[in-house]
Amino acid sequence: MRIEEIWNSLDCKLIAILRGISPKEIEDAVKALLEAGFEAIEIPLNSPDAIQSIKLAVGVASEHSTRPRLIGAGTVLTEDEVREVASTGANLIVSPNAGSGVIELTKELGMFSAPGVFTPSECISAIHAGADCLKVFPASNLGLAGFKAYRAVLPSHVPLCAVGGVGDEDFSAYMKAGAEAFGLGSSLYSVGMSAKEIGERASRMVDAYRQAMVQ
Repeated sequence: MRIEEIWNSLDCKLIAILRGISPKEIEDAVKALLEAGFEAIEIPLNSPDAIQSIKLAVGVASEHSTRPRLIGAGTVLTEDEVREVASTGANLIVSPNAGSGVIELTKELGMFSAPGVFTPSECISAIHAGADCLKVFPASNLGLAGFKAYRAVLPSHVPLCAVGGVGDEDFSAYMKAGAEAFGLGSSLYSVGMSAKEIGERASRMVDAYRQAMVQ
């Protein structure tokens, strides 16, 4: 299945951002997220031994999913980091910026590219480089009016993902403003949290997302 088809097949376009998670925690956390209905998981590279955690997460997703999920890295800043992440079998690259080299290599390696953007110029540059999705960060600073304005002028086939200061209580309003996906960090996971608590929070967020989809 092509990477674009995997994205389109996702029922729940919520991306779990597990910043700070360690390899000893990752397997139980990923199982809890998958059971709750999450289908995309990002492990930022500034987490402890992140590459090992990504390898383990890819293995858990392969074992416990009947169809492909998006599993990969966040805070990816260089092309060398893209290659290292690709070596784990991951298929998701998320960056805080819209560096064309990272985006182009991500696509060359057949992975899903979600670069960080905030200005219209960054959005267009990322799209031209081949981005699959635009991670609008910090979304709360841009606000609903900004999302509406961006959605009106950007190509409709490129989804907007709201990240930063947006939680489950905001899903409906941001969807109506043009967001299709959401990246969830501290509202979903913080260092030391149990898999049980991660699962409970994830279930609440998936329920909120599904309710927002039909409003």
